[in-house]
Amino acid sequence: MGKSKEVKPANTTQQNAATMAWLRKVALTAGVLYVLTFVSIPTLAMYGQVKSANYILGAGPDTSAIIGGILEIIVALAGIGTAVTLFPVLKRQNESAALALVAARVLESGTIFVGVAFLLSIVTLRQAGAGADALVTSHALAALYDRIFLLGQSFMPAICDLLLGFLLYKSRLVPRALSLIGIVGGPVLLIGYIAILFGLIGQHGALAGLSALLVALFEFSLGVWLIVKGFNPSAANELLNAS
Repeated sequence: MGKSKEVKPANTTQQNAATMAWLRKVALTAGVLYVLTFVSIPTLAMYGQVKSANYILGAGPDTSAIIGGILEIIVALAGIGTAVTLFPVLKRQNESAALALVAARVLESGTIFVGVAFLLSIVTLRQAGAGADALVTSHALAALYDRIFLLGQSFMPAICDLLLGFLLYKSRLVPRALSLIGIVGGPVLLIGYIAILFGLIGQHGALAGLSALLVALFEFSLGVWLIVKGFNPSAANELLNAS
């Protein structure tokens, strides 16, 4: 007589289905948030006017600067959301590294908030009619924005993606080729950041943009992958069962 097939208890099957549904929800949420972090791209053009030398002396609407600030705030909140959403899964691979990722994202987003405050302060000076007496202050605020942008959106993303790439590579939750983009892109962005600090390349130059290309590719590709494909089911099950 042949051996009868082992029948899994109904509650175990339901539990597995619930776990997979939870993992899909986590992946989908994180993916949407990662794609959302790219909504601030138009601010490169929107902030051109508010950072100009004589902005506070001119007239006209401040709409573009205000919208740019709102978009950056959305990016900051979405950035925190990506790390917090992924934390329950990534901590099963390495809790310290997953917690470091959350902390790095919070710090990155904090610098974005400060940068927005700097630029919106220029708008406030203009609306208050501060005039020529506040030109030096407005120029200082614009310079501070550039500096904190360099820290918050060059240095910190490199750290975040290096941590995330490591966690994803070890856990195999997504294709390792995708994880490697983050692992390689982080140091490349750090090299670009250091080069800008020492005046070897311009902050808004082509080389600075190229140094950020891999990080941008990693985060956008990861977002799309998580939305479309989600986590690798076998790797996710192995990770959850091992914890």
